[in-house]
Amino acid sequence: MAQVVILGAGVMGSAMTLPAARAGNRITLVGTHLDEEIVGLVAGTGRHPRLNITLPDVVAARSWTEFGAAMNDGPDLLVLGVSSAGIPWAIERIAESIKLPVPILMITKGLAASDEGIEILPHLLAREIEQRTGLSVPVMAVGGPCIAGELAAQRDTSVIVAGHDPDQVAAASRLLRAPFYHARSSSDLVGVEICAAFKNFYTLAVGAAVGLLERDGKAHNGALMHNLASSLFSQSLAEMAILVDALGGKIETVLGLAGSGDLYVTCQAGRNGRMGRLLGRGLPYSVAKREHMSSDTVEGAQLALDLGPTLKNMMARRVLPHDRLPLTTAIIDAVCHDAPLVLSFDRYHRG
Repeated sequence: MAQVVILGAGVMGSAMTLPAARAGNRITLVGTHLDEEIVGLVAGTGRHPRLNITLPDVVAARSWTEFGAAMNDGPDLLVLGVSSAGIPWAIERIAESIKLPVPILMITKGLAASDEGIEILPHLLAREIEQRTGLSVPVMAVGGPCIAGELAAQRDTSVIVAGHDPDQVAAASRLLRAPFYHARSSSDLVGVEICAAFKNFYTLAVGAAVGLLERDGKAHNGALMHNLASSLFSQSLAEMAILVDALGGKIETVLGLAGSGDLYVTCQAGRNGRMGRLLGRGLPYSVAKREHMSSDTVEGAQLALDLGPTLKNMMARRVLPHDRLPLTTAIIDAVCHDAPLVLSFDRYHRG
């Protein structure tokens, strides 16, 4: 039996125990310092309180203080399932615990601003670990449409496992192979990670159609605003492709599971769509966040806050084509500057 360690006992990290267990592995689920209550419940009863399922018997739940001991056993794969905000904390824990170049598979989504512009988290993680330990660690990522609750219920789920080393990608995919978890491989780590982060960002715009409908109401014949939502979805993919291409990824990645597939599932429900609805109703972002979603992490809005200035700077330097990113600009202005979310259809992609 192979040994898989999962760091992060939230819904997605814990849901990953299902395919890993079905593939015949021993699994250690290590919570972060914020997961102590979850770890205690799973260790005591096997039941995950947020997923509302009993995790497989082969899953051993451990506190973050036991992460070093779990890594001492020489796992075949480390799955990183902390939040993007928890990456610095995770880097510290990995750097102080890793003894061998254990392959890492990231399910964390997000991007980081760098001197050059934007950096994907797998590159940041690999660089930081090598600087601190001297170990060259292969870091891969999972992208595509994967709702944690559906994976936990063993509903059919198709994903992309991306990395620079095809042998490592194949090995990681084998450790997660299950009848309900269908992993396809990709060498486009940059494209997959750009799509994974920006699908939350663009869902804010697609979700705005719901808010506009609430504001304006149904038409006299009962018509809704599906046409509007569809055009915003299409424009989101067009601008996502521009970003992926400019940042070194492959445009075809945007057309597959990592891009259109993940954007579609994210638009169906969730925090980003709810925030988009509020923006569509005409609320300034600060008001919508403070009065309606104060306790929620809205990943797409956080990305706009974290990377908005960097993206604007890249447009000013012509690294990114400002005139071809009107929806991107509108979302940044709405989130970062409380501007109305302006939908400039005359400037949208023609095709």
